[in-house]
Amino acid sequence: MTSMREVKIEKVTLNCGCGTDHALLDKSVKLLELITGTKPVRTKSKVRLATWGLRKGLPIGTKVTVRGEEAKKLLARLVEAKEKTFKPTSFDDRGNISFGIQECIDIPGVEYKPEIGIIGLQVTITLQRPGYRVKSRKFLSSHIPHKHLVTRDAAVEFMKKEYDIGFVSDQEEDE
Repeated sequence: MTSMREVKIEKVTLNCGCGTDHALLDKSVKLLELITGTKPVRTKSKVRLATWGLRKGLPIGTKVTVRGEEAKKLLARLVEAKEKTFKPTSFDDRGNISFGIQECIDIPGVEYKPEIGIIGLQVTITLQRPGYRVKSRKFLSSHIPHKHLVTRDAAVEFMKKEYDIGFVSDQEEDE
């Protein structure tokens, strides 16, 4: 494989949705900081939803983005927490992988802390190939050709090769 066709990790994003519970929001900030060593940011609602008790600008979750070598190390721990098994629906058509972790204590290196408790989180992995910078640069930005995009098959192959993952059907996951 040529170096321009090589798939690599752009970023790993961890997200905790908390709703309007401010105590859970503070706990999720501590949890994400414990897992990544990076200070997370609070996400705010963008629209008003009266049925859910949300108004625009209300903090409803936390997230943190990790890049580079730290992302590779973190991803290895997160894949281990999922026992290296994923649903086929975790992979989208653009090379992104999303999955949830039910309990934070499943992640290797994370111990139970009474002040945090047991919280679940969502993980999103964004894959890219060299040359993706052309879509986000300020001068002469351009689109990525279809043949250079990371496909579902390329993402699956990357995860199998790098992290030795397997697949589980939706029925097996529910049991």
